[in-house]
Amino acid sequence: MLSVNNIEVVYHDVILVLRGVSLAVGEKQVIALLGANGAGKTTTLKAVSGLLKTEVGKVSHGDIQFNGQRIERMGPEEIARMGIIQVLEGRRVLEQLTVEENLDVATYLLPDRARAKQDIERVYSYFPKLRELRHQKSGYISGGEQQMLVLGRALMAHPKLMLLDEPSLGLAPLLVQEIFRIIHQINDEEKTAIFLVEQNAIAALDLATYGYVMENGRIVLDGSAAELKENEDVKEFYLGFGALAQRKSYRDVKHYKRRKRWLG
Repeated sequence: MLSVNNIEVVYHDVILVLRGVSLAVGEKQVIALLGANGAGKTTTLKAVSGLLKTEVGKVSHGDIQFNGQRIERMGPEEIARMGIIQVLEGRRVLEQLTVEENLDVATYLLPDRARAKQDIERVYSYFPKLRELRHQKSGYISGGEQQMLVLGRALMAHPKLMLLDEPSLGLAPLLVQEIFRIIHQINDEEKTAIFLVEQNAIAALDLATYGYVMENGRIVLDGSAAELKENEDVKEFYLGFGALAQRKSYRDVKHYKRRKRWLG
């Protein structure tokens, strides 16, 4: 479905952010992209969704194909109409609109707006809490409820591929479990492919079937979710356990110098 082929991304024609990134997302798959802050994960999503254009960025090398069609030069509106919808990090709700008005905004992408009410009911079936809050101003609901709202708003557009940027950010553990359960349900029932950027590596690899690890604008490791969970470097640097976590002495931790194997 989605094929990212050896792309480089620059901002302002000067700052090179992505260096030869290649990855793929198949139909109905859940794919995770892991990495630390500043690795280039969000830039990768924006390269796919076309939002780079709003930030004076561009794909300067390589290509991105969606169902066999090149999209790296298209604008975000055209890409969205093809069925690629990005849910931005930080829960970008329209704060002065009610919950239901936020959902209704997404219907402008639909060829048949007569289905809007039916689609809103469909969102409420995934997120019953939003039904209770439908007349509330979205700027005054909780962070977890706002995350449900932006996911629901994306779902209104009937996406073929959802790009999710840090959906667990700033949420309590129980809410994270609930959000990921619903994402899995959407993937299972709607057959929507999911490309997930997430620092919560455990939650991401529990949900995904395949994953990529990004550092300094490059893909340094990829494999099935099961393989990544067993990789010693992934365990140590992303899952929070392994050789470093087992060291008892603070002095040992402070002087721990082993480089990641993929950087060796």
